[in-house]
Amino acid sequence: MSSSEVNHKGTKTQRGAGFPCSRSLCLCVFVVFLAIFSLGCRQDMHNQPKYIPLRPIDSFGSIKDGRSARPLVEGTVARDQLRDDVEFYTGKVAGATSSTPQPQGSGQATTQGATQTYQGFVTEFPVDITAADLDVGQERFNIYCSVCHGLTGAGDGMIVRRGFRRPPSFDEERLRQAPPGYFFDVITNGFGTMPKYASEVSPEDRWKIVAYIRALQLSARAAVADVPAQERGKLSNGEKEHGRNQDGKAQGEHR
Repeated sequence: MSSSEVNHKGTKTQRGAGFPCSRSLCLCVFVVFLAIFSLGCRQDMHNQPKYIPLRPIDSFGSIKDGRSARPLVEGTVARDQLRDDVEFYTGKVAGATSSTPQPQGSGQATTQGATQTYQGFVTEFPVDITAADLDVGQERFNIYCSVCHGLTGAGDGMIVRRGFRRPPSFDEERLRQAPPGYFFDVITNGFGTMPKYASEVSPEDRWKIVAYIRALQLSARAAVADVPAQERGKLSNGEKEHGRNQDGKAQGEHR
């Protein structure tokens, strides 16, 4: 068979004449792709000089201790960490040495504990407390504190019922005499088996929790006469709701 053919005009053409050009084009595209791919495989970024955390480095210049992580310059203060208000951020009087009466038993108030004084803690709230702040304090208390201290501060939280060590009741005379700064310090640094909550609760919310603890202490020995007349209707509604919950099983409890 002839490799050429005659078109309708009688012109003789060569079959497959365009194929060599197409093959050259594919080869060029392949070469370009290979060049781009090769550039992407370079190890410059992987092998670049860098410091790896906690690995020693060779001494150079003024660095003689071999540490890649450099200590902060003396006097450096991180953003939002200028805590120059000592009372607000610690609950203690600036320059004072703090001391606290130690509990003499599990949940039992003692005469000695009640007569001792709390030295060095602030006795007044360093911020104004509003009703909205008490609501926030209740919310934070229920989240972080009630698991041990219970919703009323009696020390009967859920994990205590599961065998965890019982904390003292906030109605204990020793704690009723404790200043606000003492509670703030315990929330911040922990006490006994209680862990610290400095990283979980902000200083602002710690004071709101302390304010709510004060409200729990007041309510533990409060009478109806202590409630403003315009608010007493809420107590009646609460008693009716509590009575309905006591019929049979409590609300939310499986039968």
